[in-house]
Amino acid sequence: MTTAPTDTRRSSASLIEAEAPVLAHNYHPLPVVISRAEGVWVEDVEGRRYLDMLAGYSALNFGHRHPALIEAAHRQLDALTLTSRAFHHDRLGQFAGALAELTGLDMVLPMNTGAEAVESGIKLARKWAYEVKGVPADQATIVVAGGNFHGRTTTIISFSDDDEARANFGPYTPGFRTVPYNDLAALEAAIDDTTAAVLIEPIQGEAGVIIPDDGYLAGVRAATSRANCLFIADEIQSGLGRTGTTLAVEHEQVVPDVILLGKALGGGIVPVSAVVARREVMSVLGPGQHGSTFGGNPLAAAVGTAVVDLLTTGEFQSHAADLGKVLHSGLTELLGKGVTAFRARGLWAGIDIDPALGTGRAISERLMSEGVLVKDTHGSTIRLAPPLTITEHELTTAIATLGRVLA
Repeated sequence: MTTAPTDTRRSSASLIEAEAPVLAHNYHPLPVVISRAEGVWVEDVEGRRYLDMLAGYSALNFGHRHPALIEAAHRQLDALTLTSRAFHHDRLGQFAGALAELTGLDMVLPMNTGAEAVESGIKLARKWAYEVKGVPADQATIVVAGGNFHGRTTTIISFSDDDEARANFGPYTPGFRTVPYNDLAALEAAIDDTTAAVLIEPIQGEAGVIIPDDGYLAGVRAATSRANCLFIADEIQSGLGRTGTTLAVEHEQVVPDVILLGKALGGGIVPVSAVVARREVMSVLGPGQHGSTFGGNPLAAAVGTAVVDLLTTGEFQSHAADLGKVLHSGLTELLGKGVTAFRARGLWAGIDIDPALGTGRAISERLMSEGVLVKDTHGSTIRLAPPLTITEHELTTAIATLGRVLA
């Protein structure tokens, strides 16, 4: 990446100050102002370089400005960007077919953001429950897990137990039952004849990369099959190579009825999300019953197809699995040296920092000053989720920097 000339008229401090009176304060970002990026590296307006160890919460699985994805976007920008779904366009069938094949399911409902995919999955499950399972009208329930993060729309926060996301946004949408994550007995007890679906994250990302016990996902699949309800896997953060497999559910050879995708599906270029489902489930939707003006637009479809093409080779999944061992080994060395515990799968880790050394935010700021960008969550936990294009040297450098900051 060529270093841009420093522009003192656009300092980080002045740009951050300019945001304050005009921008909603719904985020508390680190005080870094990024203006350029390539691969795993970003650059601020002063020309300082940072190793991006967050990758947009997995939206940048393939790094910043991956050449194949940029080329696909440029090519489509020169041809067609939007039609709305009032008309067919020449990219959508190819995208849907490729994504269905990648996930092992049948049909695709294209949307834009992750929260839209979750909302769409909820609507789909309820409609299936009424028209296929025979649940009485307006009585469908969905079982969810405590500690979940599926988005911040009104319906989604209605089944969140995060007070920060939920407080003072009521009244809340009914129809959800919350059980502890990783507790099969509680999940099975919550399922009854009104249950349309069980909606869970195969790994809970926002909660701190919480990985369930071996057998949990297979148990969810078995319980939902016995009860004739749907298993919806929210793979928006965990999917598309992040954990060393295309989908996190593959670690237990599980095939859900519905898979929710987003973030990495847009290649870090454009918002793209999707609900992918079995034909019997998706077929309950008819014209006019759900939609999105921008969902499945030509630009999104072109980029999404290029993303699927990258994943079809298996290269990124294998790289994440291999470097995941390096990440696990490096974090193990830090146990007792400022790290009290960690959870990792593939190139994804939640790291619990000794509170005596500072909050997760404080550690993130120290890492930023050393040229490494991460994100804190829930007190003294930080998350690592680098682009899947990271090299072993770059990864070990980041881990060494964390060790130095903690020391």
